[in-house]
Amino acid sequence: MDASNFNDAVLIVLGHGTVENDNSAAPVRQHAAELRRRKIFRDVREAFWKQEPQIKDVLAGISAPRIFIVPLFISEGYFAGQVIPRELGFGEHPIRLRSEATARQASSPPSQCDGAGGIQPAFAMLWRGGHSTLLYCHPVGTHDSMTDVILARADEVVKKFPFPRTPKSSETTLFLAGHGTEKDANSRKSIERQVELVRAKQIYADVRAIYLEESPRIPDCYLLAQTKNIIIVPFFISDGLHTQEDIPVLLGETKKNVEQRLAAGQPTWRNPTEKNGKLVWYSPAVGSAPELAGVILERVGEAIENL
Repeated sequence: MDASNFNDAVLIVLGHGTVENDNSAAPVRQHAAELRRRKIFRDVREAFWKQEPQIKDVLAGISAPRIFIVPLFISEGYFAGQVIPRELGFGEHPIRLRSEATARQASSPPSQCDGAGGIQPAFAMLWRGGHSTLLYCHPVGTHDSMTDVILARADEVVKKFPFPRTPKSSETTLFLAGHGTEKDANSRKSIERQVELVRAKQIYADVRAIYLEESPRIPDCYLLAQTKNIIIVPFFISDGLHTQEDIPVLLGETKKNVEQRLAAGQPTWRNPTEKNGKLVWYSPAVGSAPELAGVILERVGEAIENL
């Protein structure tokens, strides 16, 4: 990406955030810091929906011809696809919108809303007071290049913990662990897409999705896997409550062990751990992978290409 093309622009890396877990904000700060270091934009800011600094306050303090907002979210679900763009005004003012499918088919006309009345971002463009153009991009988790992030996470964890030996991928089932929700059907589309993309590479014996709040559930991995070796990659942005506490317990670790390891600052899952006749490796969440900075830049590039 040519830095000279963005010296008038500000990039906002937008996270969900929470006041309940400090680790939630870490990936946003990590990738914003890396992109500031690259000096591509006039400025790079962190912002959040549920904690400080909140996105509306950050926007109020920025004056720039172009402002790119890239959601560091896994899916185009309820928050990234509907709540946040609506609250920022994209649903109330003249905007130009394209869905991701439209971006691939330039002959199709742009569309403003989906059937449920929510925004269809791939990007959404909003003129603010004649001074700034705001561009709201697709979340990073729906980008096809997340496949490389997932594969890197899976490869890293078995190479770091090879005992008793590094398992052959042809003898291993890879699971992508997602949140899932019945509130928005889009929430699982990104993980299902990644399952398809990884499976098509024919690296692993099998590739499947498992969820916290939908079927198949996290503990179902033991029944679904036809191999002794299992790698589980959390398709989450942060290593917070779900990835460090909920999922290890659902995989069979005791709550007491998880709490003791957390208190000691240790990983809550020991790699590999044998459970239910399976040998299980569990990686960090995808959101903290260093490759995510590049995915953020790709989302900005897409917005420029489709103006």
